[in-house]
Amino acid sequence: MSTNQAEQTAEADGGGVPDADGVLDPRQLRTILIAVSIALMAVVASVSGLNVAQTHLAVEFDASQSTILWIINIYTLVLAALLLPLGAIGDRLGRKPMLIAGLGVFGVANVLAGLAPTVEVMLAARVAGGVGAAMIMPITLAVITSTFPEEQRAKAIGVWTGVAGGGGILGMFLSALLVDVADWRWLFVLPVVLTVVALGMTSKSVPNSREKPAHRFDTVGALVSTVAVIGLIFVLQEGPERGWTAPATLISFAVGLIAAVGFVAWELRRRDAALLDVRLFRERGLAGGSITLLVVFGVQAGIAVVLFPFFQAVLGWSGLLSTLALMPMAVMMMMASGLAPKLAARFGSRATMAVGIALAGTGLALMALFVSADGGYLTILPGMLAMGIGMGLSMTPSTEAITGSLPREKQGVASALNDVTREFGTALGVALLGALLSAGYRSAIDDRLHGVPQGAADTAREGIANAVGVAGGTGPHAQDLVHAARQSFVDGWQQAMWAGVAVMGTLFLYIAFRGPTNEAPATVDEPEATEAVAAP
Repeated sequence: MSTNQAEQTAEADGGGVPDADGVLDPRQLRTILIAVSIALMAVVASVSGLNVAQTHLAVEFDASQSTILWIINIYTLVLAALLLPLGAIGDRLGRKPMLIAGLGVFGVANVLAGLAPTVEVMLAARVAGGVGAAMIMPITLAVITSTFPEEQRAKAIGVWTGVAGGGGILGMFLSALLVDVADWRWLFVLPVVLTVVALGMTSKSVPNSREKPAHRFDTVGALVSTVAVIGLIFVLQEGPERGWTAPATLISFAVGLIAAVGFVAWELRRRDAALLDVRLFRERGLAGGSITLLVVFGVQAGIAVVLFPFFQAVLGWSGLLSTLALMPMAVMMMMASGLAPKLAARFGSRATMAVGIALAGTGLALMALFVSADGGYLTILPGMLAMGIGMGLSMTPSTEAITGSLPREKQGVASALNDVTREFGTALGVALLGALLSAGYRSAIDDRLHGVPQGAADTAREGIANAVGVAGGTGPHAQDLVHAARQSFVDGWQQAMWAGVAVMGTLFLYIAFRGPTNEAPATVDEPEATEAVAAP
């Protein structure tokens, strides 16, 4: 347990006045939940939205694919790197001011990105957007865990988890719709509108809470954690593009690993004054919740890498139709996230997480068994639905296990840890499942290129989109080349899916035997002093 002693101050400045027991009424709590959910939706929609506009960005800025990937990835890199420090600062300075400031920075950054005349301006805007997002994301969950009474907290966390999990897919669909009916620059209208709405609701309805710390801010820990996250996320983002043995990749990995080890050593030395008390990872709740989110979000992100080329290159669908095809999985995920707290209350967090993991693994197995280029979408839909339900059931109790493992005055840090775990999982899943798919595709297509001109065959080995693009110039071999590429992609798909099944099976065993127990949330060693201050 953390022994950090702190005094909580709850301020009702425009955020509703608590009753005699310090509890807001249901209408106020509902408004708070809507406000933070809209703010979270703005952040997660910006993570995935630009993926549907890569071609438009390349044409607009005359940029290379590497530059386009930097425009997309630098937002996530900055977001992940600053989550822990800014979450901790929000605990100290006040969660409401941090959320308002973050929304302001995020909104301005997206306006600037939408108007960006050059690549340099776009990159700067995406960096600023990442900073604003890192101020917003951990605070949205911290507001829930510090405001909602214990009997309603799990349900609110379920809503938050549903938005965090399904919001990216919904944001991608809306972004693709805007690209199709308007222009790629309209992509930034969505997060700006959501930001303005969230800003108005936050200013009016969200109460403030902050920590009065007994120790100075852990500046060294904040800086070292930032270096560690940047180094390791950079490896996962750039490794597939630059090569895993490229000097930049190896140097980044070494810096990230050394910084991560240094962070753990420093935090153990700081103990109660640490930015993140790493001793808490001995607890089943924090360890099990973090590992589950890492794996589940990794598999979800990796599946997206597999599904999009299947829809577009194998089935020949547009970007808009491809994102629409993901919506059933997102809907199931959001519905299951709302149901998970009731199941956890009745059967326990560990059982709920285990069932969710088993369902997600079953979904992967169904897709691996029945996927077919000829059968199309219906061959993978049952697996997608099972995956959506399974991920929703596992994510909510995992998030609650993480936030419940840290004391109330550390909820900004707890929320940030939850978010960092998701970002690491996403980057890891994209890198590993994407690499497995590519390796499986190349291995399968080698035996199907007999008679195809050498130049076209070499191009086809690079990926299914390349094969479809070059097929038109191969004369009588065109149809055979497209068929070979599609079948090879399905072979690579199956290899990636079975790898995912193995990972989920391992996670299932871990949670079944070492998953969270239904213990009360962590508290400080000394009684917590709480002071309510009404607005003047």
